[in-house]
Amino acid sequence: MNLTPVSVKFDIGDGRIVTIETGKLARQADGAVTVRLGNAILLATVVAAKEPKPGQSFFPLTVDYMEKFASAGRIPGSFFKREGRLSDSEVLISRLIDRALRPLFPDDYLCEVQVLVTLISSDPEVMPDALACLAASAALAVSDVPIQEIISEVRVARVGGSLVVNPNRSQLATADMDFIIAATDKNIMMVEGESKECQEEDLIAAIETGHAAIKIQVKAQQELHALVGSPAKRAIEAPHKNEELKAKITAFAKDKIYKVAKAALGKHERTDAFKAIGEELKVFLGEELPEEDKPLVKEYLHDLEKEVVRNMILDDKVRLDGRALDEVRPLAMEVDYLPSPHGAALFTRGETQSLTTVTLGTGDDELLIESAAVSNYSKFILHYNFPPFSTGEVKMMRGPGRREVGHGNLAMRSLKQMMPGSDYAYTVRVVSDILESNGSSSMATVCAGSLALMDAGVPLPKHVSGVAMGLIARPSDNKWAVLTDILGDEDHLGDMDFKVTGTRDGICGIQMDIKVDGLSMDVMRAALEQAQRGRLHIIDAMYQCIDKARTEPKPHAPRMEKIVIDREFIGAVIGPGGKIIQEIQRTTGTTINIEEVGETGEVSIFSAQAEGLQKALEWVKGIVAIPEVGETYESTVKSIMPYGAFVEFMPGKQGLLHISEVSWKRLDDLEGVLNEGDVIKVKLVGTDPKTGKFKLSRKVLLPKPEGYVEREERDDRGGDRGFRGGDRRDDRGRGGRDDRGGRGGDRRDDRGFRGGDRRDDRAPREDRGPRTNEDRFNNRPSDAPAQQDGPVFDGPSFDE
Repeated sequence: MNLTPVSVKFDIGDGRIVTIETGKLARQADGAVTVRLGNAILLATVVAAKEPKPGQSFFPLTVDYMEKFASAGRIPGSFFKREGRLSDSEVLISRLIDRALRPLFPDDYLCEVQVLVTLISSDPEVMPDALACLAASAALAVSDVPIQEIISEVRVARVGGSLVVNPNRSQLATADMDFIIAATDKNIMMVEGESKECQEEDLIAAIETGHAAIKIQVKAQQELHALVGSPAKRAIEAPHKNEELKAKITAFAKDKIYKVAKAALGKHERTDAFKAIGEELKVFLGEELPEEDKPLVKEYLHDLEKEVVRNMILDDKVRLDGRALDEVRPLAMEVDYLPSPHGAALFTRGETQSLTTVTLGTGDDELLIESAAVSNYSKFILHYNFPPFSTGEVKMMRGPGRREVGHGNLAMRSLKQMMPGSDYAYTVRVVSDILESNGSSSMATVCAGSLALMDAGVPLPKHVSGVAMGLIARPSDNKWAVLTDILGDEDHLGDMDFKVTGTRDGICGIQMDIKVDGLSMDVMRAALEQAQRGRLHIIDAMYQCIDKARTEPKPHAPRMEKIVIDREFIGAVIGPGGKIIQEIQRTTGTTINIEEVGETGEVSIFSAQAEGLQKALEWVKGIVAIPEVGETYESTVKSIMPYGAFVEFMPGKQGLLHISEVSWKRLDDLEGVLNEGDVIKVKLVGTDPKTGKFKLSRKVLLPKPEGYVEREERDDRGGDRGFRGGDRRDDRGRGGRDDRGGRGGDRRDDRGFRGGDRRDDRAPREDRGPRTNEDRFNNRPSDAPAQQDGPVFDGPSFDE
């Protein structure tokens, strides 16, 4: 058994080495390679059927990209704990590979081909999508499956003002341009990406940088093919042709097709007219055609339609719907179209229409985007739906397919460039339902999405619009034409279709597929310049519809406030077991999300009612506020004790209002003075240095009674009387209990028990009435020292 692999290496830039290897894994596939960069390894396999299926009339290519969670040492989070259907991210990468590979196969090749690319080892810093198409092309290169050229794909990003090929993940996070480019060593084939309002020349520079890197990768694949000694490519049986039949069809139908093409009919009228020509052709040809010639009739008629329409556009400068080459179809748009959604817009361009809604949600509504390497949450979601009635067809509704995922992603990336940053607490979901389609429904989604976001009060600084462009080129006389706002039929018959989105100041997104060889950069510059004019024409109409975002959400949309607190206060807001935050939400009817960001906590509060929102906001602010000694606070009495009242003077902060600090008048209890739930004003007069407990006073906010005299502080308490633990114990017998007969011994005999004779002499307390300072003054002996007015501390200290 020989498991010795064959490999080639090349420098991808900055000393990073890519290794392509074959001959060790998946040896029963028609072609199999691994591509490695750092610790990231992708396995690509290709298998092709030996014969086409009977009656096969199209090329069945299937491309799937998959990420194994084991590649990053993770277990999937699904119920079954195994990988399921492809995620949206995997679908998007599969589409990138498919669009680049499909043009490589000969037109007459109809055998089923399956290409699988699997991430089997992950590197947290390596973006595997930039290597996936390289792996797929290398697998085809070492196989016997017939392809016409070798290709590759690279990512080009602008990081810190410099263009970087295949940047690592941390570099990409700071990039303001991000494009995936596919090409052969001679021609650009596909471009897709996003940017923060880059200029057309910036895009051209990125394409040229990417193409230079691709040439190195194509050369490495050619070296691998030579080292392996790959088998010859499979022979393709030439399909049956009948030039006489082709000429006969051309003579009969050419003028009829031209007449319909130039009639500027609507989509369905034009389709019916072309169909009628086909029926007439069948009658003209009769039923005596040989069986092998019957499939050729439809093929030759379709090719003739394509040729006639292309020549009409190039020679007559007239398009199928009668427009000029750079003319945008009629526009109609309105916002606030639906009463219940938080934002809504209806955008119509010719026969393409999008009804788009915006929903504002909380942090609980964020979307988890999970891949093998990373898991992130997204606060901006865009979904695109393409029901069959939009094209007048009957089809099964089986959920969004790859086309819907791809179109929605292009619109999402374009609008994302203008979305507010992390300080905007709402989770925003945009849904575009295509109600009519005849060309570029994804660009209608961008325009309708921008309008709906502003209608919802999302603070977009600028509108984003998009336009789909086409190119028709005739190599025989080097004649070409760029078409603005292409129809569905023009998309099908053109040599390049590209979609460009952006603001008035630059490009936000692009998706480009080039079907013609040798497209010069001059032609691409002209196409981009014409696309800019079309984009600006549409955006001007959008500003006339709504020129800026509404200042606040609609009345039925949730309100939101966001405050930033110190990280140390997050626990205080949440409370033990979530008690505090749950109480706030229950009491105010709000939803609160807290996210730790660095040294701070971001508290987002959502509510449909402004009153509840404001109450919750003040509550949180009170929790994180720092009490200041000397400040006056409006407080609520929480509980009454014999020695005072506990009051909440700030949300979540309580202190003891001692009975001596309630009033200037001496109080024995608080009955009739304070009750639980009373709202009173208190002043923070200090904190206990040992415990940190708050000392509050109400009386300092009340006027002093007339004639009130402050009690003097006595400094000789321990002098004349002696220290409590010294001679006094000896004199009174406290030092030795035997002399006193215990605590109740001699002392009781000399002085009388407190509940005994003394009470008899003075009468019971309840018969004497409340004891006041005045009573105490009038009843004392004449030789007693003067008693000062003022509070007497009969309760516990502040420590209690």
